[in-house]
Amino acid sequence: MPVFAALGDDTRWSILAALGQGDASASGLASRLPVSRQAIAKHLTILEEVGLVEPLRVGREVRYRVVGAQLEATARRLDELGFAWDRRLAAIKGIAERL
Repeated sequence: MPVFAALGDDTRWSILAALGQGDASASGLASRLPVSRQAIAKHLTILEEVGLVEPLRVGREVRYRVVGAQLEATARRLDELGFAWDRRLAAIKGIAERL
């Protein structure tokens, strides 16, 4: 799933966390994170491609905003995966205890 691949990078997690505090430009993010502006821009492109952020033009500046609906959908999918694994592990535990 592309969203999970995009989230598999620590820098992109840091960018999302920073954007959770408010909209920001690539330059603004670079001033807060230990990453160059060019690297931030590449990460933002990936996050935008999977629908986790969206660009907003504010005058001459492009700011980025987290797309909450996509993050919520991703969280639901992760919850579903966690629930499925919990069921499987409980079944394995039950088998092991019967042995």
